[in-house]
Amino acid sequence: MLLVGGEVAPAGILRDARTVTAIDVSDELATTFAADGVVKIPGAVDPSLITEILAVADAELNDPGAWVTDTNPGATTNRLFTTRYLWPTNDTIRRFALESGVAELAGRLMGASSARLYFDHLLIKEPQTANPTPWHQDIPYWPFLGKQICSIWVACSDATVDESSLEFVRGSHRWDAYYAPVAFGESAREWVDDFDGEQCPDVEAARDDFDIVGFDVEAGDAIAFSSWIVHGAPGNAGSKRRVALSTRWLGDDSTWYPHPGCDPTVTDDDTTAVVGAYPDDDVRFPLGWHASS
Repeated sequence: MLLVGGEVAPAGILRDARTVTAIDVSDELATTFAADGVVKIPGAVDPSLITEILAVADAELNDPGAWVTDTNPGATTNRLFTTRYLWPTNDTIRRFALESGVAELAGRLMGASSARLYFDHLLIKEPQTANPTPWHQDIPYWPFLGKQICSIWVACSDATVDESSLEFVRGSHRWDAYYAPVAFGESAREWVDDFDGEQCPDVEAARDDFDIVGFDVEAGDAIAFSSWIVHGAPGNAGSKRRVALSTRWLGDDSTWYPHPGCDPTVTDDDTTAVVGAYPDDDVRFPLGWHASS
């Protein structure tokens, strides 16, 4: 049943996080995703797995990995922290990506026959964090092209929009636009600034001009959205930490497209993928779901 604000009740979601979860994506849900570019799926991930992810978040804050943005290291307030590409070495993140059902959710919403994992992205905003997530598209940051590319952003803590849950310009994935990426921190500036292109509209300065939809979330809720949709998040004005884990998924029409300004997590030197071709590299971009399975 379709709910207010693009939310759709989960259908047929099983609850064993340690086995591949079967998800029944209704035609109504897929239609909403195609039209709006975003849907919320309440209760998509098992609470026991969310607890494990929160433990990973604590560990990463205390001992960050290689691919980190950290605006205020060591602080318990006013700290924006992100880290990515944990799945190759972290069992919890790998199980989440490949066994929780988010891969099938991504594939079916995109209308694809399969979904390959690009990367995982752990995002943390401590309370009273002033830094917003700027309005942007994801696609220009990534070395891929294709309309069947999306994210499954899973809340690991309850959050309202004021506490830095996500907002979207509904339908903007159909604008046929490809905006220049902006740096979320100084560590990204060295590669983002290589991109030369049109700037994303200043949505925040003219909110009434756009069809903005935001989602309050509870731990375990998922927000699925197209890599082409314009979206952002405010700083965390609340009194508790906001934690989310987003996985990025590649569908059938995805092609390898490294370009100036894209994320250097995986480059031409790291993959067997061929420019302009489907990225069938099972080591770097593992198959998370296939319709035949």
